[in-house]
Amino acid sequence: MSAVTLGPKGTYSHRAATAIADGDAIEFRQSVTSIVDAVASEDHDRGVIPIENSIEGSVTESLDALAGYDVAVVREIVTPIRHALLAQGPKFDTIASHSQALAQCRTYLEREYPNATLEAVASTAQGVEYARDDPSVAGIGHPANAENGTTLDVLAEDIQDQDSNATRFFALAPAEERSKGGGKTSLVVYPNANYPGLLLELLEPFADRDINLTRVESRPSGRRLGDYVFHVDIEAGLYEARTNEAIADLEDLAEKGWVRKLGSYDTEHVVE
Repeated sequence: MSAVTLGPKGTYSHRAATAIADGDAIEFRQSVTSIVDAVASEDHDRGVIPIENSIEGSVTESLDALAGYDVAVVREIVTPIRHALLAQGPKFDTIASHSQALAQCRTYLEREYPNATLEAVASTAQGVEYARDDPSVAGIGHPANAENGTTLDVLAEDIQDQDSNATRFFALAPAEERSKGGGKTSLVVYPNANYPGLLLELLEPFADRDINLTRVESRPSGRRLGDYVFHVDIEAGLYEARTNEAIADLEDLAEKGWVRKLGSYDTEHVVE
């Protein structure tokens, strides 16, 4: 099975992708949108994208890509995030990493390196590569990136603001592999409407059937100001009658727009 995820090698996305594909079957892209496109066009069997971090919240590029492409979510992978400060030595003036990693380590960086320049790059692994190539740059990434005889030292470990820091990843597949089995389901809803009480009406079908919503989030549709797409995660599978009844009500409410069932799935924890 081939998989594609955020690169280069050594990102947290890469670590999550090893749960579904062998290392030599994993390829890399520099953006979430290109990963989702590769799965939608069936260039790869699976794609792994970050969805939500326990400190910084949702990854907006991932939400927008899921609204823009017809793909299936077939697994949820949760992995702890252990950030380390990696550099060739203790003297550097720039710290490079993904914007979310920099934000997740904000307290440590402000306390220990208040004068350092923070540079947001495409991935944690890219920041580590910069540090490997330039002694004036430090990177933030998993401590394993300093192993295997590299030129980098681990200057500090577990520098994230919260010890419970973890990220959810979605394993994506082509749309025809969408499953009804699983304990969770993700939906994307575009009501193409805006009136008082709309959000309440969108949530009531689930409350009426005792279905727990684990996440509700809005993103601009891009069509006009004040027009939104809603991302909804529920603790129920598409095999359940109550889920299908709720979605049918949702489709009636969104008759001018659409409802996309991304699929049902189970959660796997990757702790390495």
